[in-house]
Amino acid sequence: MQDDKVRDAVLKVALGFRVEEVTEEYGMEDGEMRLVKRRETHKDIPPDLKAVRLLLEGTDYASYTDEQLETERQRLLRQLESEKENV
Repeated sequence: MQDDKVRDAVLKVALGFRVEEVTEEYGMEDGEMRLVKRRETHKDIPPDLKAVRLLLEGTDYASYTDEQLETERQRLLRQLESEKENV
């Protein structure tokens, strides 16, 4: 279970992801603290080649058949789509 979490985290870094940041500023109005300004920004974190290498080191894709490669390709595409939906 823990290995799956680590692999998923490395995969996320290998594929790149988007982070949402929220900045809020408060000020005194009528003797009360109130929200004065709120800003939401998104940062795209690019794919990390070291993470890609780490993922690929444990897998010998050269020994895969064409069918196995296609299955792996489809799995990775589904996972990428899933990651995009969660952003």
